[in-house]
Amino acid sequence: MEEINMYLEEAEESMAKALDQTKKELSKIRAGKASPAMLQGLKVEYYGTMTPLDQIANVNTPDARSIVIKPWEKTMLKEVEKAIINSDLGINPSNDGEQIRLNIPPMTEERRKELAKQTKNETENGKIRVRNIRKDINSGLKALLKEGASEDAIKVAEDNVQITTDKFIKKLDELYVAKEVEIMTV
Repeated sequence: MEEINMYLEEAEESMAKALDQTKKELSKIRAGKASPAMLQGLKVEYYGTMTPLDQIANVNTPDARSIVIKPWEKTMLKEVEKAIINSDLGINPSNDGEQIRLNIPPMTEERRKELAKQTKNETENGKIRVRNIRKDINSGLKALLKEGASEDAIKVAEDNVQITTDKFIKKLDELYVAKEVEIMTV
C-alpha cells in the first residue's frame, strides 16, 4: 500500500512539474507587451561560454513597448546584440554604446493568430507530458499487481491517477484560455 501511495505522490509531483514547464514556455510567448520573460532562455557568448542573458546584464521594461538591456560590461554589447539578432524574437536591437533598446512593435492580427497557435501547441505539449506521466505511473502500478498487490487497491490507485491527470489537463486548458485572451486583446 505504501508503494501505491508513492506512485500517487510521484504522479502529482511530476504533473505539477509538467504544468510549471508549460507555464514557463507560455511566458516566453509575447502578447504585445514588453516583458523581460521574452528574453528568458536567450544565451549570449560570454568569454567562450554560452551564458543566460540575465546573468550578464540588467533587463528592464521602462514602458509597455520597450525593453532596455544594460550589460554589466560594455564589451558585451556586441555579443548581446548578436544573440538577439540570431534569436527567433524578430526584433531589431538598437545599440547606443551604453545599452541595447528593443522596441516592441504592435502585433498584427496575423501575428496574434500565429502566437495563439503557438500557445495551443505548447499547451498540447504540456498535456502530452501529463499523459505520458499517467502512462508511466499506471505501468508501475501494473508491475505492483504482478508483485502481489491487490487488484482492488491498484484499480483505486489508477482511478486516482486519472483524477489527478484530469485536474492537470483542466489547469492546462485554463492556462491556454488565459494566454489566448491575453494575445488576442488589442
